[in-house]
Amino acid sequence: MGTHREHLVEGSPNALAVAVHEPAEDAGLRPVLLLHGFASSTALNWGNTGWIRALTDAGRRVIAVDLPGHGTSPAPEELDAYTPSRIRADLLQTLQDCHVRPLRDGDPASGVDVVGYSLGARLGWEFGGTQPQLVHRLVLGGPASIDPLADFDLAAAQRFLADGAPIEDPSTADLLRMAQLVPHNDLFALLSMVEAIKTEPFDPAHATPSMPVLLIAGELDTLAETMPKLSALLSARGNEASEQRIAGRDHASTLTSRDFKQAAIDFLGA
Repeated sequence: MGTHREHLVEGSPNALAVAVHEPAEDAGLRPVLLLHGFASSTALNWGNTGWIRALTDAGRRVIAVDLPGHGTSPAPEELDAYTPSRIRADLLQTLQDCHVRPLRDGDPASGVDVVGYSLGARLGWEFGGTQPQLVHRLVLGGPASIDPLADFDLAAAQRFLADGAPIEDPSTADLLRMAQLVPHNDLFALLSMVEAIKTEPFDPAHATPSMPVLLIAGELDTLAETMPKLSALLSARGNEASEQRIAGRDHASTLTSRDFKQAAIDFLGA
């Protein structure tokens, strides 16, 4: 496994820690970029759940990133480092550093496949929509047509961390509680990401991916209730889209599903 984190994006340090995992036997296909969810990390979303092993066992090279303020990535002070547009620029630089080449007909090792979960699904949708020359296929887990952080009560969360004042909004309280359960999470960096994301609201119609997309969520995942709207957007653009539900799983438990992993591996290998 290789790890690197010193890059430049338009003259600024890249805010992503990157780990590259090589397969024992290369399938001759393009690498897979993994994008984790809010308040999580590569280790939690993809390592502990068996995703990295499943992908490398399938012969795929894996490029896994920790988002700014998450996992082993630094937590920059400047708000701009947490915006989706800056993260997309960081991702593009990361793929260049990893020698990912633009898609080329007849070359199955060119380009990159992307798997994103939750916030990573939003970022993956936008990255695919803005980098069609690079992204071959997308697997988006727990996706929504609306930004789940858009209604996060930032002021209430800041007051709670400062003096313990109760948070009235249940969704905000649940997200913050989830973030607090992860050891070593930098809560103030996570709130910086929320603030930055609010400056760039998610509009899935603005940059709809043109490559094949698999949308997948647990049947009990209430955060992914608007997933069919993404399917409709893709279909309206004449895009190949597949939608799948994992029985008995919610937003948190879907990641550990063997069915999810196998569906993704099959879809990306097609």
